Amino acid sequence: MRNQIGLTAIFMMVVSCGAPVQNNEPTPSNNETKPLTIPIEGTWKLLTGTLVEKGDTVVTDYTKDREFIKIINHTHFAFFSHDLNKGKNADSAFSSGGGSYSLKDSLYTERLVYCSDRQWEGNDFPFTVTINNDTLIQQGIEKIENIGVNRINIEKYIRVKDQH
Repeated sequence: MRNQIGLTAIFMMVVSCGAPVQNNEPTPSNNETKPLTIPIEGTWKLLTGTLVEKGDTVVTDYTKDREFIKIINHTHFAFFSHDLNKGKNADSAFSSGGGSYSLKDSLYTERLVYCSDRQWEGNDFPFTVTINNDTLIQQGIEKIENIGVNRINIEKYIRVKDQH
């Protein structure tokens, strides 16, 4: 019960601090995008993913049992996710995708061209991004009418340090 109350509180804070508006494009609460002061290019490891759909909130911890990274260069992005059991358990999984993106101030829009779940291909997903030191938070609405997807997605990443 305490987790549900905590998740509800987090959701309410997110909604009140820049939640997507009726037009399904996430914007900051003052309706202006803010320039990023730290470059978005690099490799990012997903720590948590929060999906809010039809009043239900699901938080996934990507530091246990699975891993997800996103790589962003100056024109394209790619993501890869897999379980940490090398595909040997019932929860084995692998997914990937990528495409081009645009970034204007803090409005980051992914154009998903390739995806292991082919129904997602060819869609644009607008997000508001903030970067604070080595942490990137990306939030927005994922909507694909023909497969019934319409949800808020909030992802928290940490920059992967160069290991050379």
